[in-house]
Amino acid sequence: MPTPAKPASVIKIEKKSHRTKKEIRMREQAEKSLLTGNSLKEADEVKRNKKAHSQFLRIKKLLQGIEKADDLYGSTINRYCLILAECSDFEEKIEELNTISAVFREKYESGLVTPEDYIILKEKLSRQLISYDRQIQAKRKMLLDIEKENVMTIAASLRSIPKKTEQKKNALKEALDG
Repeated sequence: MPTPAKPASVIKIEKKSHRTKKEIRMREQAEKSLLTGNSLKEADEVKRNKKAHSQFLRIKKLLQGIEKADDLYGSTINRYCLILAECSDFEEKIEELNTISAVFREKYESGLVTPEDYIILKEKLSRQLISYDRQIQAKRKMLLDIEKENVMTIAASLRSIPKKTEQKKNALKEALDG
C-alpha cells in the first residue's frame, strides 16, 4: 500500500519536494476546500460532563495543531468524548466494587460475616463486575471504531487531493493528431 500524500504544510516545512510551487498552491487550495471553515464546536451534553469536556478540549487542541479542528468532525469528536467519559465512569464503578469486595473479605476473615453471606456477596459482586466489564469493552470497541474512522477520514481527505496539476494542452500536437 503506498504511503499517503503529505499535506502542503509538511511539504513546505521539509523544503525538499519534486512538486512545483503551482502544484503546492493547488494542493493548499484543495486541502482548504475539504474543510467547512467552521471551528469545532462542543455539544451541550459534553459541556455538562466534566470528564467529556476536558477530553474535548484536549482533542480540539490536538486537532488545531494539525489544522483539522473543523466542525465537519464535530459530532464524531463530541460522541467520542462522551464515550470516553462513560468508560471512565465504569472504571470508577469497577474500582468501587473491588473496594467493597476487599472490605467484605476483611469482615469474613475476622468472623463478622458468615461464609454463606460472603459467598453470596462475592457471587453478586462477580456478576456485576462481569456486567461492567462487558459494557466497558463494548464502549472501547466503539472508541476504536471512531478512532479508525476519524483517522481514515482525514487520510482520505488528503488522498482525494490531486497530486499533479492539469497538463497544458499542446495545440500543435492536437492539430497534428487531427
